[in-house]
Amino acid sequence: MNAKALSMALITIIIWGSTFAAIRYSLHGGYSAGHLVLVRYLIASFAFILYAIMPGVRFRLPKKQDILRLLLLGWVGISMYHIGVTFGEQTISAGTAGMLIGAAPIFTALFAVIVLKEHLGIPGWTGLAIGLTGIVLITLGSSSSLTVSGGALLVLMAAVATSVFFVFQKAFLTRYSPVELTAYVTWAGTLPFLWFAPGLLDSIGHATLEAHISTLYVGIFPAAIAYVTWAIALSAGKASSVASMIYLEPGVAILTAWIWLSEWPSTLSLIGGLVAIAGVLVVNGFGRKQTTVEKKSA
Repeated sequence: MNAKALSMALITIIIWGSTFAAIRYSLHGGYSAGHLVLVRYLIASFAFILYAIMPGVRFRLPKKQDILRLLLLGWVGISMYHIGVTFGEQTISAGTAGMLIGAAPIFTALFAVIVLKEHLGIPGWTGLAIGLTGIVLITLGSSSSLTVSGGALLVLMAAVATSVFFVFQKAFLTRYSPVELTAYVTWAGTLPFLWFAPGLLDSIGHATLEAHISTLYVGIFPAAIAYVTWAIALSAGKASSVASMIYLEPGVAILTAWIWLSEWPSTLSLIGGLVAIAGVLVVNGFGRKQTTVEKKSA
């Protein structure tokens, strides 16, 4: 991975890793899960509108043949992901949610095999098995009774959604700038959140000042800036290599949740997180092979 892709990916991971604690903080401060995702993406959407109309900014509208696919990408990568994470964090800790999302490269590898025709050797399939075992341990550790909690399932849904987003986002970056693409999917992903509009003003009125500040943070930094830096990283490097940086996110999530919320995941979840990271490292370090087409174009 080149220096530009690495630096942009690291900035993204630090911002995204802090998001889980910020979401929990806003939820504890009076926001409902639905109102929180709506407010943060109204903020992000407005920020991109301001950018698009700034003097001197060259901002192109999407091509007609891309509109439907951009809508679908936004609904999966933004709407499904953030509904899964935000509603999931109502019942599981920020650190646990971060570890489950940190296992997203496992799903990315599976989709890359199916969609991008990448090949996994024996080490790759072994890494997938290890990673999936880690995911099971994290999920079981999210509940005191060693059962699969609803919150963990929602966050797993989000992990699958963001994996789809990573795989299909790359193709659009050959036609649109990172900022343009991020704006399109942000606007598309915000539309389903309007379902949560009823009662929004009451929710805002009852939330604490600290919750408002936290919501403003997750609306500007993770929802807008970090998606741009991630798109820049993807445009500058290989999707599989950039996506592997996600394994750093759980550490940031656990640390910020501990400092900010005094939360700490269960021992079983922590063990599962380490196992999942090991699986990700095996898949991306030893198991991924380029297709014949990729080798010829290299």
